[in-house]
Amino acid sequence: MNNGKRKSTLSDIQVDALKEVGNIGAGNAGIALSQIVGEKVTLSIPKASVKSLGEVPMLAGGPEVPVAGVFMPIEGNCPGSILLLLEANGAMSLAERMVEKVPPSEHEEETLKRSALQEAGSILAGAYLRALGQLTGLFFRPSVPGFAMDMAGAIIDYVLVSIEDNEEEVFVVEVDFEISGLKVEGHLVLFPERGTLSMILERLGVGRG
Repeated sequence: MNNGKRKSTLSDIQVDALKEVGNIGAGNAGIALSQIVGEKVTLSIPKASVKSLGEVPMLAGGPEVPVAGVFMPIEGNCPGSILLLLEANGAMSLAERMVEKVPPSEHEEETLKRSALQEAGSILAGAYLRALGQLTGLFFRPSVPGFAMDMAGAIIDYVLVSIEDNEEEVFVVEVDFEISGLKVEGHLVLFPERGTLSMILERLGVGRG
C-alpha cells in the first residue's frame, strides 16, 4: 500500500458530482433496507472526498483499529473494487438493530449479525454502482460480496490485492446509518483501476480537462 498523502487532484465541482451519485444510491439503499428490516432505515451522505491510498485506514481511526468490511470486486467498463468500512463496535450495534425482530431460536446469533451487515453493505454498494451507471452510461457489474472482521489495514490490503493496477487515489463517501434512534457512521470507498476515475468524471460532465 502506498502510505504517502497527496493533495486531491479533483475540484469541488467534481467531488460534488460524485457526492450526488452517493445521495441517489443511499436513498435507494435506504428504501431497500427498510423493506427487509421492517422499519425505517435512513442513509445520509454528509461528505464526499478523494483520498490517497495511505489515508484510507485513517477513516476508521488507524490501520490497527478493528473494523467490519463488506467488499465487492467490480467488473465492466470501470473495474476495481468497492468497500463499506464500519468501526467494529458500531457495526455490531447496527447489526443488532437490524436483526432484533428475528426470534433467536431460528438462527445462530453471530452468523445472523454478520449476514445482516453483509446484506447492508451489498445493498448500499450495489445501489451506488447502479446510480453511477445510470448517470454515466457505464456498465458496473459487482461480484459476490465478501465480509470480514479484522484490522482496517489488513482489510484494505486484501481489497487492493484483487485490483490489477489501482489508482493512487480512491473516492470516499461518508455514510450515516440511522435505525431506531441508533446512528452509525461508515465509509463507502471506491477503489478504481488506473484510468477509471477520469472516465467516470468525463461521463458525469466534470472531466479533468
